[in-house]
Amino acid sequence: MRSKTIRPFAFALLLLAMAPAAIAQDAIADYRRKLAEYQAAHDAYEADAGAYWSLVAEKRRGRNAKRRERQVVTLDDYVLTQPPVYAGPKRPVNPQPEPEATPRPPKIIPVVADLLKAASDTFQWAPQRPASEVDFKRAYASFATRSGLTREQAVRVYAFETGGNGSHDMQAGLSSWRPGARAISTAIGYNQLLTTNSVELIAEQGPLFLKVLGERAAPLSGPARQAMDTKVAVLKKMVALARSVPDEWSEHEKMGDTPQGWALHAMVLDIDVGPMLQTHKLLTSVQFARTKGYSRPLSAAELEMMNLTGDSTGLDMVTMPPDMREQVPTANFFQRSGYERNPVASRNNTVAKLLAVTDLRMDANSNLPGARELAAAF
Repeated sequence: MRSKTIRPFAFALLLLAMAPAAIAQDAIADYRRKLAEYQAAHDAYEADAGAYWSLVAEKRRGRNAKRRERQVVTLDDYVLTQPPVYAGPKRPVNPQPEPEATPRPPKIIPVVADLLKAASDTFQWAPQRPASEVDFKRAYASFATRSGLTREQAVRVYAFETGGNGSHDMQAGLSSWRPGARAISTAIGYNQLLTTNSVELIAEQGPLFLKVLGERAAPLSGPARQAMDTKVAVLKKMVALARSVPDEWSEHEKMGDTPQGWALHAMVLDIDVGPMLQTHKLLTSVQFARTKGYSRPLSAAELEMMNLTGDSTGLDMVTMPPDMREQVPTANFFQRSGYERNPVASRNNTVAKLLAVTDLRMDANSNLPGARELAAAF
């Protein structure tokens, strides 16, 4: 019986059929090798980064303790090296199809229309919008001046926060010159207040706001008096709501993520209360610095550091001597996630550089029409 042989043409077809499988196996083996290299490099980086950011937190706790004891803070109380940067291989692409991960539902970021609806639903009320942007600026300038903010502080912070042309209802991420833009946070207005800021300020400064509104209502009559009385009644309800939770940022943040918190945030749009909220967002930082014994007037850039990072952290930078500012990395004043999302802080990676670039941006944006209009309102 003759043995069967594979003819040359059939053998070629067999090789072609086997080739994709062999190539696939080689690709998978190469992927696994590269993945192991990536994981080893990335694990080493994560170990270094974790140790670095743990030391940043430890140093921060130490500085806070020293300040409570009225001890002098020195360079040794800061991490003086820059954060580790991952420089290893990129994660390789898996040649095999992977199961699709279940997408996380996006966090809802309310926009102005949502705030107005929440105010209507919760309090059957709508904020009194300004007839023009300059009217809001004049109201802001008037209240800010009486409260102790300087024109330089107010205008330069406005220039930095809004790009020099922002409106009272400008929301972070949303600009008229960017078609299709999306909100990136709830920050609104000249000093970009978050919902949490509005809840906190209404809780803490609400009685003062009510006193001011009461004084404004006194000489009014007719429909104007009725509208102001209604606004006062609504604000009283808002103050009670804001004070129904502990006076802590985390609690105010929780309320700010609810329709009730959105309703409170709508006050930032009101011609009477909005300027008071904008003013006290900065004024509380000025007052905080004074209570901590810092009597020198804050420059606009220093005030912005407190506005950006929080009063306690910002004051840490503000009270630092100039020679230390040149040496201390900005990483000392951020959480890791916040630092890695903030290219301005990571690129300008010392306190001196961050303050300098803030001043430069303020200089440039203060010459734009919106900032000039605000300066003229003072």
